[in-house]
Amino acid sequence: MTATPVVVKENPNNEALLEVKDLEISFRTEDGMAQAVRGVSYRLASGEVLAIVGESGSGKSVTGMAILGLLPKSARTSGSVRFKGTELLGRSEKELMKVRGDGIAMVFQDPMTALNPVYTIGWQVAEAVHAHRNLSKKDGWNRAVEFMSLAGIPEAEKRATSYPHEFSGGMRQRAAIAIAMANNPDVMIADEPTTALDVTVQAQVLESLRSAQNETGAALVLITHDLGIVAGLADRVAVMYAGKLVEIGTVDEIFYDPRMPYTGGLIGSLPRLDRQGERLRPITGSPPSLVAHTVGCPFAPRCPLVQQLCYDVEPELKQTSTSYAVSDNSHAAACHFSDQLGGTKAIELFAPISTDIEIQQIKGQGP
Repeated sequence: MTATPVVVKENPNNEALLEVKDLEISFRTEDGMAQAVRGVSYRLASGEVLAIVGESGSGKSVTGMAILGLLPKSARTSGSVRFKGTELLGRSEKELMKVRGDGIAMVFQDPMTALNPVYTIGWQVAEAVHAHRNLSKKDGWNRAVEFMSLAGIPEAEKRATSYPHEFSGGMRQRAAIAIAMANNPDVMIADEPTTALDVTVQAQVLESLRSAQNETGAALVLITHDLGIVAGLADRVAVMYAGKLVEIGTVDEIFYDPRMPYTGGLIGSLPRLDRQGERLRPITGSPPSLVAHTVGCPFAPRCPLVQQLCYDVEPELKQTSTSYAVSDNSHAAACHFSDQLGGTKAIELFAPISTDIEIQQIKGQGP
């Protein structure tokens, strides 16, 4: 049977640019099937910035890779990923190549492995252009230099002849951003773009992402474990835990009115300049195994508000009482007691680290 070719349509009736619905992803391991992603759903509008946050292993990056069909063949996926109304999940490699880089572009976590060490940076940016545009070699090179400059690379024309090993970590990440924006994509997915970078370079890379989005008008999915970097960049924040969305809302709703204890714990563990000398309030324990998922809320063993109901029934992601209208952009949380958490601060939920003995206990080294 011949597969229907991918035809990316215009965006009729202002429908979602990217829609992920009931996405399930699992991998076979020696211990059994690992449920990496469980029923994730979200919508992304044109020009919107959605930050997906959570601890390592929560399913953030796997979700992003599934959108572009970059998961290994051993992965089992179900659900729906629609881009401009066109289904992408299950499409062939040849069909997805028409969408990658042109309609949806990705900035990978480690630019050193994303860039080819034997080709110059300019050649690699130009290659991305030629993959989707019928331009001359000179025009492709000029476009590469232009986008390298827009991504924040100084002396772009000169540096275009450099190789990846001649760039610093932050410069390599900016080169990866230049490749992503080279074809003016509708959606950019940035997977942990500031990992292993110092604070100053993080700010520069984030500014490059802002510039890329402003220049291309693209919507942005920012995948990160650091809530601190999303406050000034994102429009909405989705929090993932154990492969599932546990809260989603605007930046203000997530930071100032979190309705899931896990979200409050993430916020409470952030160092703050206005609270110097105050001890951090960590979330003790570890995320559950993705292989042996038990009944009930996966956060229950670590939750300071846990009750028997939490062990018996897993809460669904539902609209909170703060949402004035039922819509895809409503503030929603997966907690049985979300409506009772209004106005509760993270400082009231989790205890601070106060002694060296407690630090050792949290690390699993103490009695």
